[in-house]
Amino acid sequence: MLPVIYSDEFLNHKTGRFHPERPERLTAIVEALKAAPWADQIEWQIPTPLVTRQVMPLLQQVHSQSYIETVARIAQSGGGSLDADTAVSPQSYDIALLAISAWLDGVDRVLANNNPAFVLSRPPGHHAERNTGMGFCLFSNAAIAAYYALDQQGINRVAILDWDVHHGNGTQAIVETDPRIAYCSLHQSPCYPGTGKANEQGKHHNVLNLPLSPGSNIEVYQPLFEQKIIPFLKNFQPDLLIVSAGYDATAADPLAGMALQPEDYGLFTEYCLQLTRRILFGLEGGYDLNSLAQSVLQTIKPCLV
Repeated sequence: MLPVIYSDEFLNHKTGRFHPERPERLTAIVEALKAAPWADQIEWQIPTPLVTRQVMPLLQQVHSQSYIETVARIAQSGGGSLDADTAVSPQSYDIALLAISAWLDGVDRVLANNNPAFVLSRPPGHHAERNTGMGFCLFSNAAIAAYYALDQQGINRVAILDWDVHHGNGTQAIVETDPRIAYCSLHQSPCYPGTGKANEQGKHHNVLNLPLSPGSNIEVYQPLFEQKIIPFLKNFQPDLLIVSAGYDATAADPLAGMALQPEDYGLFTEYCLQLTRRILFGLEGGYDLNSLAQSVLQTIKPCLV
């Protein structure tokens, strides 16, 4: 059984008509998972309620109090936006906190079972920096989950692999000075947000950025996994691998220009499983509904053994 942590509450983060990061993204994935031949091997789990799970100390560890209060204030005032792309609706603050709870639940399940779990939540998080949100992201879910594992679950080393088509500028900025965390990103370049240069290695040589030209396909990605990513992660020897699982590098995605196919994410997962079964997958980007849903299925399928 593979835990999928999900709540219909995540649909109530409203981004506005025609916004690519829309509730239908989750609906498409849920429908595809429930129709999969191996649907009986999915264990659906509702996130721990906020009245039970204390997420604020971890949130304050990663984000400034002034920024947290800004998001809360915009939501409480009826909604608005952090920038032209990043919406905050009346329920967005509470839903973003619930998303954090879901990621923490995912850490708990992975460490308890020594097997993968998938967090199916929104809003995404890898662009959120300490003092601001951007790129559809409010809070840095992956970084918060990493610090939870390190500081509250007795884990010594966490690696974050970000295969979203956009560089996770927020995640890197938050974790790159901590020798207990390694960060690795494959991303289209040039592309939003314009960060993630190859010469950025982190203060402790714990950062690996792999900028890729538009149009890159599996023939470009696969050698990088074999020659760069897996050796980097294996050398770091993480006790937990967190995957910022964005699916906007598919050929069908409207927001980027890469050429992956959904089945390629199954290969990425197989590489990760060679390293460890302690993998937490958490949804980031991916905006073509069918390609997104099929990519998630291909990610989960190799874990069901």
